[in-house]
Amino acid sequence: MRVLLVEDEARMAAAVVRGLTAEGFVVDHVADGQAGLEAARFGTYDVVVLDIMLPLMSGYTVVKTLRAEQNWVPVLLLTAKDGEYDEADGLDYGADDYLTKPFSFVVLVARLRALVRRDPTPRPAVIEAAGVTLDPAAHRVEVDGAEVSLAPREFLLLEHLLRAHPAVVPKEDLLLKVWGDLDDANVVEVYIGYLRRKLGRTRIETVRGVGYRMAT
Repeated sequence: MRVLLVEDEARMAAAVVRGLTAEGFVVDHVADGQAGLEAARFGTYDVVVLDIMLPLMSGYTVVKTLRAEQNWVPVLLLTAKDGEYDEADGLDYGADDYLTKPFSFVVLVARLRALVRRDPTPRPAVIEAAGVTLDPAAHRVEVDGAEVSLAPREFLLLEHLLRAHPAVVPKEDLLLKVWGDLDDANVVEVYIGYLRRKLGRTRIETVRGVGYRMAT
């Protein structure tokens, strides 16, 4: 697995490179946003680990530019910033996942492997199932043509379900992709309940003992 690490903190970058290399990853490292954008444009990477606060160009601008150019390489934002709105900004710009420093290295590796397991084909600009339409670029959700407002984690949870349609997504996978290292599996059920109230109860199906899927 080839990883591009875009990180300007030298000690952090060296630690991540050592750790990922020990896990069998091939890692290239650059230290500013402009170099990261060029490397992501022309390199053949399986995933990009991208800091937000970078010299020359922010991580937000890097990922936004890549998506505007129809470059769908998986991007995990790695940043010292915290808060739901910072996360929402990154996801709105087209990032696939978000991890806040300080982070568990085990969680970082698990997130990267989960991103690489996704379907590598280009993602459509708009995804749809069960009468629900989601536009990742515009951060917009419609149900039967009417716009519905979702909180950032609700949006991310719905996006994972829509991208997997018609497959069932295990609860453990949703927990990892949406909440990272949170160990309370009940939070998935709670947020599925939120989505059902906003989208309609029949649009998300429970497959007992397995997980959830969008209705067919």
